[in-house]
Amino acid sequence: MELVQAEPKKFADYLPFVDEKTMDEINYLSEELKGKRVAVINATAFGGGVAEKLGALVPLLQDLGLHVDWWVLQGAREFFEVTKVFHNRLQGQEGSLAEEEVHIYLEYSRRNAQAMKGWNYDFVICHDPQAAALIEYRSLLEHPAKWIWRCHIDTSYANLQYWEFIYRYIRQYNAAIFTMREFVKEDAAVPNLTLITPSIDPLSTKNIHLEPEEASRILCRFGVEQDRPLIVQVSRFDPWKDPLGVIEVYKMVKKEFPSVQLALVGSMASDDPEGWDYLYHTLRRAGEDYDIKIVTNFNGITNIEVNAFQTAADVVLQKSLREGFGLTVSEALWKGTPVIGGNVGGIRLQIEDGVNGYLVNTVEECADRVLTLLRNPSLAHDFAAAGREKVRRHFLVTRNILAYLRLLHKLNYLH
Repeated sequence: MELVQAEPKKFADYLPFVDEKTMDEINYLSEELKGKRVAVINATAFGGGVAEKLGALVPLLQDLGLHVDWWVLQGAREFFEVTKVFHNRLQGQEGSLAEEEVHIYLEYSRRNAQAMKGWNYDFVICHDPQAAALIEYRSLLEHPAKWIWRCHIDTSYANLQYWEFIYRYIRQYNAAIFTMREFVKEDAAVPNLTLITPSIDPLSTKNIHLEPEEASRILCRFGVEQDRPLIVQVSRFDPWKDPLGVIEVYKMVKKEFPSVQLALVGSMASDDPEGWDYLYHTLRRAGEDYDIKIVTNFNGITNIEVNAFQTAADVVLQKSLREGFGLTVSEALWKGTPVIGGNVGGIRLQIEDGVNGYLVNTVEECADRVLTLLRNPSLAHDFAAAGREKVRRHFLVTRNILAYLRLLHKLNYLH
């Protein structure tokens, strides 16, 4: 495993987003937990929603007095290919668990676990299927720790073979965090089940306020014209995010708004080898339509560019077919941009249909809702205001900090 050095943050900078009652509880819990040692383990330090969440969560917990180390799993391509299969199957994709997959998964779990020998932590937090089996090696730690497994994906329709395989490890943890109760199998005996929604960092480069002129200036570099309608989806290139469906939505909208542009903005992550294949698939579907912009971190997309696309968009889509949460929904709502999302998983927690956005089930329905917003700027404005308030109340990192502190405090007193 490799230790990640997160960029330092000061919790004091976030006080404008915290009410007095919440701050009192955070102060109390952080004082109770001061000096506690926490290991956080996931699959990548960049390129995905989990890494982004940890980039805010880890340094803020450090600033509150906890000793938090962020570790990233190491593995060859074969490991990440297998864990991406696990990801897809746990989100409902059909297929049978192969012996070779099990062998590769457990072998890399064993190799990564060697780094834990002699660790001196009070809590170990493992994120997603990639790290789930590490609990088998808890005896390597210098003294017993409380173990927490955090699931970020939508397991509502999990392939049972893969769920049962991962469940043999989940049930060994002292606690498990899911985004929604619906993601947990009814017969699963999950210890100390805790529901925590992900959150965005309002002070990150991706989420700070950008003036429209600055956003337009940035987008000009990618061939986006500011005086034409813009549809944006920000996500990995992944079949569950349905970029091909987004292109079909754009084509339907273009029949009535010939000047419309589409931007598919993605990040290629080190733990997602399938992403390149799906990026090429998406490029082929876009063909030679130069009003479709497909851009990634490999051709100039950083957090400030993502911010600019979400700020300048007339409509942001997150047309996922499965979705654990979808941080990009809250990111866009925070910027005052109306969002249309797939009627699935954690997107439902963020979008109230007809209040701060729309939930859709089909390409046709999505195109119709895009047309509604493009034709009705005042409705889009009302949605935007309601969406930003929803995020302020529920989906900022300060709420996440409080939820984690509550769980750590609870586990600290368990024997």
